[in-house]
Order: sequence, then structure tokens, then C-alpha cells
Amino acid sequence: MGRLVAAGVACGAVLATLTVPAAEAGSLGAGGPHWAPKDPGTPQIRFRGLAAVDRRTAWLAGTGGTVLRTTDGGASWRNVSPPGAGDLQFRDVEAFDARRAVVLAVGEGEASRVYRTDDGGATWAESFRNTDPKAFYDCLSFFDRRHGLAMGDPVDGRFRILSTSDGGRSWRVLPSAGMPPALDGEAGFAASGQCLVTSGPKDVWLATGGGAHARVLHSADRGLTWTAAGTPVPAGDPARGVFALAFRDRTHGLAVGGDYRPGRPSPQAAAVTADGGRTWTPAATPPPAYRSGAAWLPHSRTAALAVGPTGTDLTTDAGRTWRTIGSGSYDTVACTADLSCWAAGEQGRVARLER
Repeated sequence: MGRLVAAGVACGAVLATLTVPAAEAGSLGAGGPHWAPKDPGTPQIRFRGLAAVDRRTAWLAGTGGTVLRTTDGGASWRNVSPPGAGDLQFRDVEAFDARRAVVLAVGEGEASRVYRTDDGGATWAESFRNTDPKAFYDCLSFFDRRHGLAMGDPVDGRFRILSTSDGGRSWRVLPSAGMPPALDGEAGFAASGQCLVTSGPKDVWLATGGGAHARVLHSADRGLTWTAAGTPVPAGDPARGVFALAFRDRTHGLAVGGDYRPGRPSPQAAAVTADGGRTWTPAATPPPAYRSGAAWLPHSRTAALAVGPTGTDLTTDAGRTWRTIGSGSYDTVACTADLSCWAAGEQGRVARLER
């Protein structure tokens, strides 16, 4: 948790080869699409924040206050880190294009900050610094280029929500009256930038763990009022719960998670919803281990990827069954409308799905 841690035919062709079993570590299938490394030359950095704009442009956010950007498909990377941010832990980045992006630093008190750039990272403006010692922010998500939210762990018994209506240039804490009480020990996981996700102009979901139940909270009014639903993903421990969500529209969603501790079993590490998160059904065949990131494949109603430290999994039936198709370690994954998918993680690992 935060404190603890346009071409359907083309897409169909990609899916046909994605089901080939992996031939080597990190591969998604011999001869078919595979995770092709796009080494930024930063093996000391762990990238949990990833914003994929298209197959040429992507942003990374990681440890040591690091922000990188590519505009040539990962052939080269530019270090565009905010000055003086070396002690910060960036865990999420949201990018609107190659020039405009917002990054979130996590941590207790003033370590939680938001920065925005309008010039590709040449300059940054700090647009939010948390002054509440009890607050710890986990994830960012935007509805459009202007409206977005950031979520934080519970303060005084309720999850805290920040809101922006000017593209991240300014933020305000939303009233907590419409937020259900948090469970004892409940919080979010700042593991992949996917504990808070949006779909459409007003719908947003946040994922939790650590409490007696792993829950997903949903708001249909940009974070003013929320409802909570339990999931079958195991919780009951600070290291267990839902770590990432992915919604392909306002009704169909995926939840992945488990127990992030190495070697610990993670049964029922995935669940699905077809009613906007009101109810969740366990995957009949879930990923075999903890997964921290998830993304729907572009232009597909049934295919999605899940990633984690021990591998990549694919579903081709909208999350009901998953199969492991690669053993490389990644923390987060994102796909774009022009049929590209990116992944990032520990030891500076960055990759793009290529044929």
C-alpha cells in the first residue's frame, strides 16, 4: 500500500500470436509479439510510473526523482527530471502528449507532491505539496486534459481525494462527506500508478487493500460521492489486496493484485466486473502470482495484459481466464490507441510490445 509500498483487424492479428507460449524469459511468444527492451540506461531506477501516449512517445517516472521521456519509440530517452527532486519517489505520471505531463511523488507529509510540465520536461512547476502529516498520496488519473484526481490513503477514517480542473496546474482537497468510511488498516498501493483509474467524463474507481476485504470504490461524479464494493481478491494483511484496475469502458473492468511479498502465494489474484464495479467475480483461472499492473489491449473487448515481478499474463476472454506468456519482471503496463503497449519496472526495465 502507499505507506508500505484503431484497427481491430490489426489488433486481432496481434492477439492470434500472443497466445503462443513463451520461449524465453520475458518473451511473449517466439516469432510473435514480444517485449522488446527499450533500455534507458538507468539500471538503478525502478519505474512504477508509466504514461504511454502512442508507439513513439512515452513517459517514465521512478525512484530518485527520475522522469524520462522518449519521442522515438524508445530508441533514445531524455532525462527530464524536475530540478531538486532527487530525494522524491515518483510513482505515477499522466501525459497528455509529448509536451504536457503531470507526475506524482509519494510519501509521508511533504514528500507527496505534484509537478506539471508544458514543455516536454524542460521546466516544471510544483502544483501541489502535501502539508498534512497524516496524508500519503498514491495515484493520479485524468478524465480529460483538464479534469483529474489524485487519491491518498485514509485521513481521519476516509480516503482523501485531490481534484484539478485546470490540467494539474492547481489542486484542492475534495470534501470527504461522500466517501464511505475506510476499513481498519485499509489503504491504497502506490505500485503501478493504477490504483486510481477513470473511464469517460465522470467515472472513476480506486482500489484498496490491507483491510479485512480488498475493495473497489466507484464515483460517477468525479470523486464527490463514492460507493464501495468488496472483491474476491484476498486481503486481511498490509501486503495484500487489489493493486491495479483497468476499465475498457464505464462497465467492464479488471482488478489484479495479491500478496506483493516474494514467494508468498496469491490465490484469486484477479477479478472482473461487468456492472461498473458494483459486483466482482473471481477469475476462473487467475494469474499464478501477484500482479501489480493491468491494461486492455487496444481496440479489444476481450484481451488484456497483467504484469508483475514474476511475469506477464494474457486474457482473451475479458479476464475470466489468464495464462502466463512471459517471465520478465515489470511493475506497470499501458496500451495506446495506435496498437502499442509499453511496460516498465525494476532495474530500469522498459519495453514495448513489438512484432
